[in-house]
Amino acid sequence: MAKKLGSSTYVPEQGPVIRSFAAIVGKKEGGGPIGTCFDQVEPDAYFGQESWEKAESEMQKRTVQLALDKALIPTEQVDFICAGDLINQCIGSTYGLRDLHIPFLGLYGACSTMAEGLVVSSLLLSGGNGTRAVAVTSSHFSTAERQFRFPLSYGGQRTPSAQWTCTASGAVVLERSGDGPHVAAVTIGRIVDLGVTDANNMGAAMAPVSGGFRPYQKRSRLACGQEI
Repeated sequence: MAKKLGSSTYVPEQGPVIRSFAAIVGKKEGGGPIGTCFDQVEPDAYFGQESWEKAESEMQKRTVQLALDKALIPTEQVDFICAGDLINQCIGSTYGLRDLHIPFLGLYGACSTMAEGLVVSSLLLSGGNGTRAVAVTSSHFSTAERQFRFPLSYGGQRTPSAQWTCTASGAVVLERSGDGPHVAAVTIGRIVDLGVTDANNMGAAMAPVSGGFRPYQKRSRLACGQEI
């Protein structure tokens, strides 16, 4: 079980362990300053598929399978998977993961989907609802352009400062107990509208998120047994 601290922080009595993880990215991401940190860099934006949407599904499936292979865990031993992407109805995740036959929880939190998946997985596992879980998310530049901005077929010119959605997928395998890095606590955020109205200024809309967190500090015990 998890103990609630304050209004939205939960501390599992026995934090779920991160058993393994994997990340697969596109060519542009692989050529960046942290390109060597990824497990695989795929030079083909289509990932061998016939559309960008199918490419994202393939990328996410490969990433989940790689994370499970690292942990030497077969799919039938995974109790549930928390997955999401940026496409309508989480199509990238549902079509990508359907052949794995793992109980599926679809999530949509845009940039927070991975964190949301870790929160949901950790709380379910710490409550005794399963032994193993996977949290995964993905995005693809070309599917995001078609979904939210301008289809690439328009041939619109992009400025050097234009936002660029990454082509990447990350997955984490969690277990209810064991040795290794673990989830010590989770905090569920609130919706705050700061009045940003410029749809093209994603930086202004997202900047308050990075500056609004305070690091979690473990409470220490006084000699009298009270916690501070």
